Amino acid sequence: MSNRQSHQRLVHKLREALGSTLCNALDDALVVEIMLNPNGQLFVERIGEAMTCAGTLAAQAAETIIGTVAHALGTEVNAARPIISGELPIDGHRFEGLLSPVVAAPVFTIRKRATRLFPLQSYVLDRIMTDYQAAMIRNAVESRMNIVVAGGTGTGKTTLTNAVIAEIVTASPEQRLVVLEDTAEIQCAAENAVCLHTTEEVDMNRLLKSTMRLRPDRIIVGEVRDGAALTLLKAWNTGHPGGVTTIHANNALSALTRLEQLTAEVSQRPMPEVIGEAVDLVIWIERVPKGRRVRDLLLVEGYRDGRYRVESCNPEDSRDVA
Repeated sequence: MSNRQSHQRLVHKLREALGSTLCNALDDALVVEIMLNPNGQLFVERIGEAMTCAGTLAAQAAETIIGTVAHALGTEVNAARPIISGELPIDGHRFEGLLSPVVAAPVFTIRKRATRLFPLQSYVLDRIMTDYQAAMIRNAVESRMNIVVAGGTGTGKTTLTNAVIAEIVTASPEQRLVVLEDTAEIQCAAENAVCLHTTEEVDMNRLLKSTMRLRPDRIIVGEVRDGAALTLLKAWNTGHPGGVTTIHANNALSALTRLEQLTAEVSQRPMPEVIGEAVDLVIWIERVPKGRRVRDLLLVEGYRDGRYRVESCNPEDSRDVA
């Protein structure tokens, strides 16, 4: 049996386990996330909408799904190994599944890989950001500023990052982009691009070190979540400006302190001077009742005299931050 036939059988088996309700949700371009709670309730989130209940799923069916995903990923899930994480063979969607004893009943989430690219102008038309904010982002791209897209879980950081990358490709089509991710979510249409993914054996820090030998013009990291942040910041500071990454943060300013926490994991100190030199713009996006909104843009002008020097791109608000 060929690899293609084997993959097709795997996808067919997985779709059978998922059932029509979940498959229809996966095929719906507006759906961004599917969630199963221990009580069997299914919730679906669509672009620009709040989560809605999409029915129920029996515990046995949920356990079958999680087991089938584990088989597809070439691993096992059981009481001794009750958590499974990975990319589904169906379009690379991100799957997280949990079984007893860490939960009372089977739980999983499916974070869909973005299939549509929303350009910055769509964000303006949908009132997610202002014309002024879009212009500032375009200027940052053209000026090769290093950009951090910050926000909470499910705020659309990756989708916004894809829009920023599209601006990079438009402004500098000749540049070589190297994209690093844990899970394949970034969309990059650059003609000269290399996409790298972490594995259980190769972490983000190791990929970043290899990236420096791949002749990148811009370095893009899907998300920084550990001490690899320091390696990225150093790369940005040593001849590779114009990069983009995402980070979990509750506001634009806390993105900088979050970077301090991550760099301290490997340096034993927060390294604010390195952060102030490397990061040029923070874009903070948040969830609101009817969708998402870019709430703040911060220009970072360095770290001096014990303070980050930042200027809000909401013109009425500029300040120094300790």
